[in-house]
Amino acid sequence: MARFREVLKNKNFFFLWLGQIISQLGDRLDQMALIGFIAQRSPGKTLQLATLLSFTILPVFIIGPIAGAYVDRWDRRKTMYLCDFFRGILVLSIPLYLLNEKMPLFPLYCVVFLMFSIGRFFVPAKLAIVPEIVPQEQLLLANSLINTTGMIAASVGFGIGGIVVALLGVKGGFYLDSVSFFASSFFIFLIRLSSKHKRGIIKVGKEIVEVIKKSIISDMKDGIKHLLNQKQMRAVINILFLIWAALGAVYVVLIVFVQETLQSFTLDLGLLVMFLGVGLFAGSLLYGRLGKTTNCLRSIFFYLLLSGINLTVFAFVLARSPYFSTAAVLSFIFGLSVAPIMTAVNTLTQEVTVKEMLGKVFSSLEIVMHFAFLLFMFLGSMLAEYKSIGRQGLLVGVGILLALIGLIGFVRIKLNPSFTLFPQHLPPETEGRRD
Repeated sequence: MARFREVLKNKNFFFLWLGQIISQLGDRLDQMALIGFIAQRSPGKTLQLATLLSFTILPVFIIGPIAGAYVDRWDRRKTMYLCDFFRGILVLSIPLYLLNEKMPLFPLYCVVFLMFSIGRFFVPAKLAIVPEIVPQEQLLLANSLINTTGMIAASVGFGIGGIVVALLGVKGGFYLDSVSFFASSFFIFLIRLSSKHKRGIIKVGKEIVEVIKKSIISDMKDGIKHLLNQKQMRAVINILFLIWAALGAVYVVLIVFVQETLQSFTLDLGLLVMFLGVGLFAGSLLYGRLGKTTNCLRSIFFYLLLSGINLTVFAFVLARSPYFSTAAVLSFIFGLSVAPIMTAVNTLTQEVTVKEMLGKVFSSLEIVMHFAFLLFMFLGSMLAEYKSIGRQGLLVGVGILLALIGLIGFVRIKLNPSFTLFPQHLPPETEGRRD
């Protein structure tokens, strides 16, 4: 703690740290307010909620690939405080003009898309500005503090967001959300950088066309080509597609299922997401300590098995015993079982990819993940509308499927230790038999 306090004595870093915490809280409050609005306007309609949430994901495909390249050519401090300032204005427009039950939802979709598109510039700017305001010897500590507190703020933000929307209503939630963005913008505005980091806006404008033609398109082509040409990376794609397809299929359905069983639009939902976040955080820490001696591929299948069982149990138990305490415990356990999967997949990706390609590969993988999530979010939402399947049926079905895939993969590796999707993970005694 003493070392963290030393970093926070740096005023510039303190303003950045405080601004990003407030911004994280604002993001989560915004999402809870949107969920609450759809629950009030179209209760129980999974497809309606999926449509709205899709506009929070689309910026990943359209804006994400170019945001980082632009940020590298802009004044990062100015980019950040302008991002939050404009997001504050957009959020403020929702309760003032758009929360009318008779008004079509398309204008709201447009505002949500703009808000999350702007957010795609904020994140890379935040990560890129840290070396400009923190000495080299404190860089690791500063990043650790930002990541840890950011994860905590994101988890707690859902809980706070659920409470705020439940107490103040949807409009009150959006008003408070806009204040959080303006506050974040103000703190980031207080950061002072040396003049060598500032860029002329005319020069930036001239570089944009060049960036699009060369850097961005070229990098995307290289990343996709590497994914398709490498056998190991195709295996990683399959695993990631499976995981994010499952998450997408249950995401909206799970939200509506919790709302209906616990009879609460946002309060219980927000608190459950907070328990899930605590589980994810604890699971990441535990796997980081204990996972060093285990086979990554075996870990993925084992935790897929656990996650599938937990999802199935959650759907059965909550439908028959709709108590918040039960749901909170199961949410925490679910977080514990899911976190190691992504950690293991990221580790495998880093091991089978040359360092020069990591950035491009992870950018391409992000597109694959969000495509799977978006596609199956709509598919799951539509299937859940059929009475013969229902929300509980879909959750149980996805849970059983995940458990079966995890069990088959885990048993196959257990019975045949030389089985692997990744040649370099073969045990030493089999090295000579690669052909």
